[in-house]
Amino acid sequence: MRNRRHRSRAVLAVVAATVLGAAGCDSGGGDSTGAHSKSGTAAKAKPAPVWDRSPSSVAAVGDSITRGFDACTVLSDCPEVSWATGTEASVDSLAVRLLGTTGAAERSWNYAETGARMADLPAQISQAATRKPQLVTVMVGANDACRASTSAMTSVADFRAEFEDSLRTLRRALPKTQVYVASVPNLKRLWSQGRTNPMGKAVWKLGICPSMLADADALDSAATERRDTVQDRVEAYNKVLEQVCATDERCRFDGGAVYDYRFGTDQLSHWDWFHPSTDGQARLAEIAYRHVTARTPVT
Repeated sequence: MRNRRHRSRAVLAVVAATVLGAAGCDSGGGDSTGAHSKSGTAAKAKPAPVWDRSPSSVAAVGDSITRGFDACTVLSDCPEVSWATGTEASVDSLAVRLLGTTGAAERSWNYAETGARMADLPAQISQAATRKPQLVTVMVGANDACRASTSAMTSVADFRAEFEDSLRTLRRALPKTQVYVASVPNLKRLWSQGRTNPMGKAVWKLGICPSMLADADALDSAATERRDTVQDRVEAYNKVLEQVCATDERCRFDGGAVYDYRFGTDQLSHWDWFHPSTDGQARLAEIAYRHVTARTPVT
């Protein structure tokens, strides 16, 4: 009898443990993670997206293109038509598209400088960071290739180091600010479009991008090799922009969209036939808006 009672108690203990264990699993214990819905399926919390498609403030850094150089008057900045932060209605800048006209006037800032190269970008970003923008736009690199000679162009290694330094500068100040990086334009295409205009070629002689635009009508092997060297360097710069941007989850490169855009005479300044006109600025704004507001990076 005593042995039977011991055996009965042992069986009851095993049954109880089994029931309690099953109840524990059903109530979210053991290996189960997350809350459960009434239907019994796990309801996983969705992480907030890293990229905000509607930032509430914009700061622009870069060179003469972002300053609207030669879009309104000869050899002058015209930031009101800037693709990034301009207020001119015909451009419909990125800032206006994101923030509205009033919002763009109050919460967008242009720190780009005509003639700036990649080495100037960290200082511009430091200035922009004081505004605590939610989005920083970057368009720089043309002046690194537009030098007095091909030998004076910024090396690819220096270009990379300076861009990496720029992003580090931003991240130290603003860890969560987003960055949109535009590719360097196709300078050789700009030369091929503008060289048909006598006024443009006259302005080029004042010193606009001599590595590409000097002796605009020359088609000999030396001139062709010089222009090809500049073009190869621009393509290398764009590869750097893409690679470095890819290391930062809050950075989007345009995938070469600006480089690939086929600027025609309507999109070029009628002062120098090289920088974007007001219409060209509007096309740059369209490209930027498409990339900034895309659910996933546009390739």
